[in-house]
Amino acid sequence: MRDLLPPAVAVAVAGPDDWSGQLHPAEAVCLGDRAVDSRRRDFTAGRVCARRAMAALGLPPVAVPAAADRSPVWPAGLVGTITHTRGYCAAAVARSDEIRAVGMDAEQHRELGPGVRRLICLPEEDEQAERLPPGICWPAVFFSAKETVYKVWHPVVGSWLDFHDALVHLDPAAGTFTARISPTRVAEARAARPPALINGRFAVDTALVRTAAVLTPR
Repeated sequence: MRDLLPPAVAVAVAGPDDWSGQLHPAEAVCLGDRAVDSRRRDFTAGRVCARRAMAALGLPPVAVPAAADRSPVWPAGLVGTITHTRGYCAAAVARSDEIRAVGMDAEQHRELGPGVRRLICLPEEDEQAERLPPGICWPAVFFSAKETVYKVWHPVVGSWLDFHDALVHLDPAAGTFTARISPTRVAEARAARPPALINGRFAVDTALVRTAAVLTPR
């Protein structure tokens, strides 16, 4: 993820030992006693990476508990994001006076079924996918980009976004994307300066689709 985010954002990617690392008590209680092993491993790797990213900013490695909706609760003065998919986990952290919000997502690079594709992609995005160069599962890129957009939107606005609330345009030559948020959702937002446009970057290899985006303070 380091290649997709600006220098002001510290990034840590999980290594082999991070999936079974140590949790702070405030983090462990968020899992409870019934968390399945895959959930526990993903959660642990994300928190270990988050603390390593904090350390890269010269900050103490404090706990990152989870809210009721499972989103990370970052310490005052910080913004951050965590992503995990099979075999991959990363966290990114920045100071809130430099970055207003940060989002990133990693997904398996694979074809999506017709039902999932209809759930995620707007007709305009389906048309884009048909025109884009072959060899890449473009609906998976749209999916990942929209997950990143949500992770940027939610901490700022405090509300949900549906997949069809963001219209994404991909630029494969530049490795960038632009997401236009539904004007209705922007008008409904109970927050100062809700983002109507979110710009990000993406990268695709054989195994993974990765996307990331930031908002900067005005």
